[in-house]
Amino acid sequence: MFPLIAILLGLFVAVFFVMWAKNLGFIDGTATLFSAIWEGTFGKRANFIETLVAMTPLIFTGLAHSVAFRTGLFNIGVEGQFIMGMLAAALIGLIPGIPAPIHVTLVLLGGLIFGAVWAAIPGYLKAKVGTNEVVNTIMMNFIAMNVSNYFVKGPIHREGSASSKMILESAQLYRFLSPSERVNVGLFIGIALIFVIYWLLWKTTIGYELRAVGLNMHAAEYGGINSKKNIILAMVISGAIAGLGGAAHVAGTIHKAHQLVGFTNYGFDGIAVALLAKSHPIGVLFSSLLFGGLNSSARILQKFRIPKQIVYIIQGIIIIFVAADYIYKWLKEKKKKEAIKNA
Repeated sequence: MFPLIAILLGLFVAVFFVMWAKNLGFIDGTATLFSAIWEGTFGKRANFIETLVAMTPLIFTGLAHSVAFRTGLFNIGVEGQFIMGMLAAALIGLIPGIPAPIHVTLVLLGGLIFGAVWAAIPGYLKAKVGTNEVVNTIMMNFIAMNVSNYFVKGPIHREGSASSKMILESAQLYRFLSPSERVNVGLFIGIALIFVIYWLLWKTTIGYELRAVGLNMHAAEYGGINSKKNIILAMVISGAIAGLGGAAHVAGTIHKAHQLVGFTNYGFDGIAVALLAKSHPIGVLFSSLLFGGLNSSARILQKFRIPKQIVYIIQGIIIIFVAADYIYKWLKEKKKKEAIKNA
């Protein structure tokens, strides 16, 4: 319920920014804002398709963060793991002579493995040495970006462009509407993965142990659960999901890897998706649709003389209210512990 309240409050607060912009003569008013967002998200067939395209990578990155959050980890390296998945797809997608079903499977599997390995490194350091996973994964993001750029600028560079060569048709995910419309079966892979992760977390012993470590590592250890093993496992699963998302993004949407002057931001947007979803896999489906729709509508807003930054303001306000709920619960728990201690 609270995520829905956060969305409504975010939109309500955004109205004040719109009213301020209206007084300055920037836009016509709140009705224009909301009609523009609706048109850019669902109003036209082409815009709705782009909303689905925008939400697809957010499903993967949101799920990746959710698994880490459930285990008490902050895998900010999802961005780098997503990039490594893109690189894997760009490399494997250029191998000739492989039948299409096998080739596209290898592309996705390569992205999954690249992402899992990239996340396993900080996961192992966290479990065995006790280093902070936030610091390590941030550094791994920059390494991933530069490793990707090495290959895109060098061995797989396409002359006259700032990208890699186009992957072969046999490595591309099927675009089920038409070849010119970018929505592809990667969307269905992401949705299927939502239910797989839900089953893993709530219906298996592995999921129980991951969630137990996330709730209280010391209590989990006392109950016979190996917290170090589960920290590494959670990071590997999180990285595998992110890498799979990166591979699906290349194989289904862009068909190449771009030279990166900055991060793709899919991994960072996934943090917001997971927070709004309360780290629940089913909630990721709806929060990714919301953020994907807002991102998609940003390009339409300028047609209505509305700065696209208003969308990012709405997203930021939503996250602030979601974070406020976590702070409230933390303060409530702290007060409860103090009351027990003083009793």
